[in-house]
Amino acid sequence: MNSKNETKLLVFSLLFTTVLLGAGFWLWNQLSGKTIIPSASNNNPQRNSGSTSERISLGEKILVTADTNPDKEAGVKAFAKGDFAAAASNFRASLQKNRNDPETLIYLNNSLGESSKYLKVAVSVPIGGNLDVAKELLRGVAQAQDEVNRSGAINGKLLQVAIANDDNDPNLAQQLATQFVKDSSIQAVVGHNASNLTIAAAPIYQQGRLVMISPSSTAENLSGIGSYIFRTVLGNDSFANSLSNYTIKTARKTNIAICFDSTAVDTISFKKEFVKVIQAGGSKVNPTDCDLAAANFDPSAAMSQLISSGADSLILLPHVDGINKSLELAAANKGKLALLASPTLYRYQTLQAGKGDINGMVMTVPWHPTAIKSNPFPQNAVKLWGGTVNWRTATAYDATMAIAKGLQQGNSREELQKVLHSPSFSVNGATGKIAFQPSGDIKGKAILVKVQPNSNSPTGYDFAPL
Repeated sequence: MNSKNETKLLVFSLLFTTVLLGAGFWLWNQLSGKTIIPSASNNNPQRNSGSTSERISLGEKILVTADTNPDKEAGVKAFAKGDFAAAASNFRASLQKNRNDPETLIYLNNSLGESSKYLKVAVSVPIGGNLDVAKELLRGVAQAQDEVNRSGAINGKLLQVAIANDDNDPNLAQQLATQFVKDSSIQAVVGHNASNLTIAAAPIYQQGRLVMISPSSTAENLSGIGSYIFRTVLGNDSFANSLSNYTIKTARKTNIAICFDSTAVDTISFKKEFVKVIQAGGSKVNPTDCDLAAANFDPSAAMSQLISSGADSLILLPHVDGINKSLELAAANKGKLALLASPTLYRYQTLQAGKGDINGMVMTVPWHPTAIKSNPFPQNAVKLWGGTVNWRTATAYDATMAIAKGLQQGNSREELQKVLHSPSFSVNGATGKIAFQPSGDIKGKAILVKVQPNSNSPTGYDFAPL
């Protein structure tokens, strides 16, 4: 046989083998019900339920790897094996080493009984996107879960919490929402953090008839987005009204500049509401374009433009993952313009990095530990975590307590939704009495705080209510 015939025979053999293999894979796929995704294809990769499941844990895996120690590792190994007594013992030992670890406290409470003795909820936080924010939210959920389980549980059943990591990524939020809806044991979800995630996932929860309560999404277009969608943080209209009225009537500013993140739906929403009230009050919004998300953003150049344009004040509206640019702008300000801010900057990190640059800055917030004198939440938080907590911890606590109280009156998804919408529903929370409007928004009003020197604070500054 000559070389040409040999080549033809080889090619034919390869083609025939490929066809046989392809047919075999197709037949196996039809019989098994599974989808085969070629590993060589990296364009628009599929995210199956298995990969999403790796982002969810009841206690069998560590998601917050920054808070890892041998006892915690032993606890998750025991939990994965179903040895809950050993898991609980190890989680307690881990908390002795690090009491400020909410993931471990949640896993401990998830280890106290068999699955049949629990009512399960989920919490979705940005562990891989913004770890500090994720832990702030988890502390609120963990504190509420711990209090519920210590005080008789929910009609005899303990509260179990599945933690999910959504990275502050809207696509992941949608995938996790789909997973939660499919898991019929999950009665409700606390989440998501950023408004763009909550808006992206809301239709999935609504269609799946699964209650979602966001503790930190403030965008106005979330109001009334679905009958299963709630939030325990005020909408931007409340925050904007509070801050704009202060700016006009108290601070008496007449030329207000705005620096915001054009890629974040919550900051766009805040700006829209703020401008509406400022203009209605007779003050001027400075026309200078100041976009914190611009690729060529230069804080010194931006501040120079704002001052030269006649601005007498500046409101900072950053996205939660981009507060550093706001603080750089505050540093470039050098005290020349009065500073204002949204709740996004109401964080310890703002005081730690900003210090004297933000002295006197006024911001509108949903909660302050001294706002309600008789409320035990702030003191209980200090005892549990060893320090003060911030507003996201308070609103996440409120979301979890609302779910727990609702489940006492109706332990199915549909019954819970009806209870939360009932005019007679309320529960005492960190921010006061928790009750919802027909739109799913929480009832309440914003408060104002001001950055002031404080020798008792590790940063030298603190937030003081006005």
